[in-house]
Amino acid sequence: MRSLPLFILSFFIIQHALAQDKDDQIIRKVLSDQTIAWNKGNLEDFMKGYWNNDSLMFIGKSGVTYGYQNTLMNYKKNYNNADAMGTLSFDLIKIQRLSPEYYFVVGKWHLKRNIGDLGGHYNLLFRKVNGTWVIVADHSS
Repeated sequence: MRSLPLFILSFFIIQHALAQDKDDQIIRKVLSDQTIAWNKGNLEDFMKGYWNNDSLMFIGKSGVTYGYQNTLMNYKKNYNNADAMGTLSFDLIKIQRLSPEYYFVVGKWHLKRNIGDLGGHYNLLFRKVNGTWVIVADHSS
């Protein structure tokens, strides 16, 4: 009988770890899908990784932008052609579960461009909204 509580505890620990691994993989796929969309020149598909909400927060060199549409418009203004967009790559530094509802991601971004390369670091706050992992805050510099 002593082994039953240990078995139950082990079961829940394993289930939690498997769920965390699955969420980690989903977040990596969101970032991969964004990279593919960007490199195809499709900003609308790139934005599918973001929360489509007025409370989305993007922090960049120009300050804070709130809202999905405002963020999309900024991307369209600053990356208005293939030369400006270049080829995007992400290097993940850290993916950390904060709670069942939130993940924190840190990485590097790089744009290989004919008009001059760009790059920097980012941190993202992912939130599970209606069963889907989306970026609710992005600080890229």
